[in-house]
Amino acid sequence: MSMSITIRKVILYTVYILLFASLQVSFPDAISFRGQIADLMFVFVVLTGYFFGFADGAIIGLLTGVVRDCFSSPAVVGLDGKVQVTVGIGALVLFLAGAFGSAFFTKKLHRSIPFAFLAVAAATLIYKVIGHAVSFFWIKVLGNGFYSIGIGEMILDSILPQLMLNIIATLPLLLLLRFLGPYKLGSVTDKKDDVIEAYGENSWFRI
Repeated sequence: MSMSITIRKVILYTVYILLFASLQVSFPDAISFRGQIADLMFVFVVLTGYFFGFADGAIIGLLTGVVRDCFSSPAVVGLDGKVQVTVGIGALVLFLAGAFGSAFFTKKLHRSIPFAFLAVAAATLIYKVIGHAVSFFWIKVLGNGFYSIGIGEMILDSILPQLMLNIIATLPLLLLLRFLGPYKLGSVTDKKDDVIEAYGENSWFRI
């Protein structure tokens, strides 16, 4: 990979991470529905892994997660009843999101653009279901508390709105990654990852 491509990639990834984190944290009301907020950082990481492979997805996921933790670390109620700010959860979640995106049928589908939406939807669904399961286990089982969210409320007020918002957010983020970069159109073939080696040059553009 040439130095110009490396510099371009570093600059654009840095801009994307800071931009999406700032938008999500600064203007949550503008991108929310039924109490859920479009997770721009999550969608960005999944798409990065989907289009550009495991290395990009995992590294960008980890870095985005660190920024996420710095901006808005989630708070949980500990088993002792005290509210505690978690550290590292965002980095772990987004690292796994990038890894998931890189493995989502990319070899069979040749990283096709239409199935990028399906990758985001699948990642969002898994993330939300596991999140509710962990919360239930933490509050109900370990904490012996009362988990107030029912199945219907979980689906209608959490999972479905988040799916809709993330799928809508996929379109502008996909266009940015597709046409602006981090790799120039035509230069993505300089990125020698496992998918390009397996399918040959220009595999990223197959639909």
